[in-house]
Amino acid sequence: MPLIRPELLATGLCYDVRMRYHCELDPPKDRFDYHPEDPRRIYHIYRELCQAGLYSDPAFNVPVIEKPLQRIYARSATPEEICLVHTANHYNFLANTTSKTPLDRNSLAELTDVETDLNEEDLIHLERTLDSVYFNKLSFTSALLSAGGAIETCKAVMSGEVKNAIAVIRPPGHHAEFNRPMGFCLFDNVSVAARVCQADFPELCRKILILDWDVHHGNGIQQAFEQDPNVLYISIHVHEDGAFYPFGPYGDHLHCGAGPGLGKNINIPWPNKGMGDADYLYAFQQVVMPVAYSFDPDLVIIAAGFDAAAGDQLGLCFVSPTCYAHMTHMLMSLAKGKLVVCLEVRLLSEIHRAFLLTSGKGGYNLGSISKSALAVTRTMIGEPPDRLDQTKPTISGGATVDMVRAYQRRFWTCLGSMPDGNSKDALRAYQKEQLLDQFDMINLHIFRKNISKSFKHQVLATFNYAKAVPLMVLFHDPNHHQTGGYSSTKSVTDVELHDTLSWYREWAFKEGFAIIDVNFPNHHYDIDDMESRTYNKNAERAKRDAERTELAVYIWENYIECDCPPSCGLAEG
Repeated sequence: MPLIRPELLATGLCYDVRMRYHCELDPPKDRFDYHPEDPRRIYHIYRELCQAGLYSDPAFNVPVIEKPLQRIYARSATPEEICLVHTANHYNFLANTTSKTPLDRNSLAELTDVETDLNEEDLIHLERTLDSVYFNKLSFTSALLSAGGAIETCKAVMSGEVKNAIAVIRPPGHHAEFNRPMGFCLFDNVSVAARVCQADFPELCRKILILDWDVHHGNGIQQAFEQDPNVLYISIHVHEDGAFYPFGPYGDHLHCGAGPGLGKNINIPWPNKGMGDADYLYAFQQVVMPVAYSFDPDLVIIAAGFDAAAGDQLGLCFVSPTCYAHMTHMLMSLAKGKLVVCLEVRLLSEIHRAFLLTSGKGGYNLGSISKSALAVTRTMIGEPPDRLDQTKPTISGGATVDMVRAYQRRFWTCLGSMPDGNSKDALRAYQKEQLLDQFDMINLHIFRKNISKSFKHQVLATFNYAKAVPLMVLFHDPNHHQTGGYSSTKSVTDVELHDTLSWYREWAFKEGFAIIDVNFPNHHYDIDDMESRTYNKNAERAKRDAERTELAVYIWENYIECDCPPSCGLAEG
C-alpha cells in the first residue's frame, strides 16, 4: 500500500450511539437535574460537528466541507486488551453487571470478591455505595465500546488511515484505577488504547505523550504509567491542595513517577478554581511544550475533558474554545501530527442550566463544551485558531506553573539546570539589583554573630518598611534559574530568573504595602570557615532550621513594629 502524505489524509471521527445506553437506573426523585455524566453529552458534540458541516449525517441537512471527517467504527474491547491495564477481577466485576441473578449484599463490600451476577437492585445499591459511578444492564456494553473506540481511533492514526482523530466516547475513563471504577469511569480508555498501540506498533509507537486537560486529575492514567519510562503523562487540573476530586495528594507536583518512570509524570495542580486561557497557555509555553519537544513522542493522546470550559458549573474555570484550539495546535507539531483526542468530559443538563438561570446563580451554557470540541476538531482539520485576548496569567496560576517548572528541572534539562550554592549567591546579588530598580528595595543588615553570614544580602526591604503602612513579609527558598536551555554560559547576565513570588511583590507594591523579602539559602557557609567560602554540605537540617528561626526572630525584634492595640498580644513581643 503506497504511503499517503499526512496533509492529504482526513481527520477521523469515532462515535457510536450505543455508548449512550449507559445511564442511571434510579435517579433520585427529588433531584432537579440529571447525573453530571449525562448520556446526551456525546450526542451534543456529535450534533455540533454535523451541524458545522464537518461530517455527513442524513439526519442533518447541511452542506459538508470538501474533506469531511472520516468515520472510525467502534468495537468492543477484548478482555485481553482491557487487562493490559486492569485486573481480571475488575473486568469480571463489570461483566457481571449484565446479569439478572440476585447477589448477597454482604459480598458487595469488596469488589474483588464479586464473582456472582448482579441484578438491578444490586446495581442501584452499588451506585449508592461506590465512588461516583452508576450501572445498568448495558453499562458494560457501553464501557467496552468506549475503550474499543479509543483503541480503534489510536490504531487508525498510527496505521496512517487518518492524519489525526477525535473519539467522541463515553463512559469516560481517566479516573478508573487498575482494580476499581470511580469518578464516572469504568475502564481507563486512554491507558488501554496506549497499551494496545505499544503492543501492536512496537517499532512505530515507542513513546507516547498523554496530555490531560480535564479539570480533574487523571489518577487512573497516572497510576497506569507511573513506572513506564516510555509514556509521559502531563495533567493540568484543579487540585486545591487535595480538596478537589479525586482528592488527596496524588495529583500534586511532587508526584513525578516512580522507578524507571521517574520524571515521566508532570502534574500542574491549580491551587484554586477560576483559571483561564492565559493560565493554560502559560503552562503550555513554560512546561508542556518544552518537555514534549524534549521527549519527542511517536503518538500524542489528549484526555480531553472540557469541564474547564467557561460556563461549566463543576469546574468553574474559564477556558475558551479558542484556547482549546491553540493548545491542540501546539500539540499537533509533535509526533509528525499523530494526534488523538479522546473525550473525558461531563455535561450538566438543560434542567440545571434553566435552574441556574432562573435562580440568579449564574448561567450554564450547555453549548460551551460542544463549542470547545468543535474548535479542537476544526484545528485538527487544518483551520488556524482564532486570536486570544487574554495573555497574562493570574497570580496563582503563574506561580503554580513556575513552581512546577522549577521542580521538574531535576528531570528535564530543557527547563533549565539546577544551580549550585555559589551560583545562587550570585543570582541573589543580581536579583537584589533588579529589586532595587523595580521596587526601591534595600539591604537590611543582620548584626548577630550566631546567625550564619550566608544570610548576608538575603534580607531586602522596600524604603517604606519602617512606615505605618501594611507590611508583607516573604520568607522563601532561593529562586530557580535557567541558562537558556542548553547554554553552558556562567554569566549571570545570561541567566533567566524564575521568581515565583514576583506576582505577589507586584501586587503588594501596587497596593502601597511595605515589603520585606527574606531569601533562605539552601546551603549555609561554615561559620568558622568564611574565608574559604566552602559550603557546609553536611550541616544538619535541624541546624539550618534553627538559624532560620533565629533570623525570623531577629527581623521581628529589630525591623518590625506592630501597630496593633496591646490586647492583640503582638505589640508586647
